[in-house]
Amino acid sequence: MSKVIINREVVENRWTRVVANEDGVVSVPSEGAVLVPYQYWLNNQAELAGREVAVCFAPDDEPESLPVDPNTFAMIACDFPAFTDGRGFSIGRLLRERHGFKGELRAVGDVFKDTINYLSRCGFTAFDVRADKDIVEAAKGLDDFTEFYQSSVDQPNPLFRRRAVAA
Repeated sequence: MSKVIINREVVENRWTRVVANEDGVVSVPSEGAVLVPYQYWLNNQAELAGREVAVCFAPDDEPESLPVDPNTFAMIACDFPAFTDGRGFSIGRLLRERHGFKGELRAVGDVFKDTINYLSRCGFTAFDVRADKDIVEAAKGLDDFTEFYQSSVDQPNPLFRRRAVAA
């Protein structure tokens, strides 16, 4: 079983991530917690009923198109297919701030130490680190910075406002 970072701890990953093969076919295991592509879930809700299911938003999926309260899911993931594709940051922040998602928000794909701190600031609480990276070392990325100028999901007041309150 693979490991993930959840709430700053390295733990066993209990979710099986399902992805389409080269032909676009998605094969879902018959049991266990599954993380399926959002578009697959949209088209196969009846088939997945009664299962422990989480959805994974692709970079071109829109959180606004989710037909149910996002808190229906215990976990929602965002795929980062490449380091250069940052659309998942926006999806995560929208899920937290605009849609009120309170559950586990997981980053999957091209996730590594240099991105984890920024993902956390956008509301991500779980990180499925790339297989070729050391997950314990990657977790240290959460503490790379101690103070931030900008507001974010985890710190809604920018530094100048926090300083004014302290003064």
